[in-house]
Amino acid sequence: MRRTTSGLAGAGRVSVAAVAATLLATACGSSAGSSGPSSAVTPAGSVGTSRPAALTGSITVLAAASLTEAFNTLIGQFEQAHPGATVKVSYGASSALAQQINSGAPVDVFASASIKNMQQVVQAGGASGGTNFVKNVMEIAVPPNNPAHITQLADLARSGVKVALCQPQVPCGATALKVFGNAGITVKPVTQEQDVKATLTKVETNAVDAGVVYVTDVRAAGTKVKGIAIPDSVNASTEYPISALTKAANPGLAKAFVDFVRSGAGQSVLTADGFERP
Repeated sequence: MRRTTSGLAGAGRVSVAAVAATLLATACGSSAGSSGPSSAVTPAGSVGTSRPAALTGSITVLAAASLTEAFNTLIGQFEQAHPGATVKVSYGASSALAQQINSGAPVDVFASASIKNMQQVVQAGGASGGTNFVKNVMEIAVPPNNPAHITQLADLARSGVKVALCQPQVPCGATALKVFGNAGITVKPVTQEQDVKATLTKVETNAVDAGVVYVTDVRAAGTKVKGIAIPDSVNASTEYPISALTKAANPGLAKAFVDFVRSGAGQSVLTADGFERP
């Protein structure tokens, strides 16, 4: 702890040596070796202040692939605010990340695109629970020239239309299936990818006519794809929980990062990227 010493003044003739001796005795009495509680006398007119311990060290974060752009921004802001802290992040399908955690991977924070996958970690003892911090909805992505002339959700069920989806156990795949169920259509994908970014890449490279991804991913792709909205009446959403893990090597830093993601500043970054409040 950094201590400050204010000047002493008093009536009578007090030698400089006596004052120095008194200060030395006080400092020794409050040293780390003392078994009793330390105390300090604050001269009248001065104000005592205490500073929270600086956040230092590193944490490892596993986050859903759809959080890539937003979390890259948030991590940059967090590290700038805490120069002694480092955040290492790995993105992927929430289902695969949950398996990594349950297999013993050294992780401090998990941000999932599915409550189900967070619950898998909780049930295995890896987290005490998760707090939902955003939600996401689905959108159709097509190449900019839209070769199959997709204009609505039902077009994905047409014969000959090549559609890319996420694998069904992945949140973006499971949520897309809910959309099709709501609309009463059957879509037969030509490929099922490991996560939403891989699905989007199939669209960006013209390997397929369309993909069903998150609104946030269409926005992040910019001019590489064209987005076609899904009506609210049949669309589906998924909520994103986040948690500091029970075996976090740096629990203080892990909690601070989770708190930052959930803060007003964190929410501003997330909503700017197209996420919705839960």
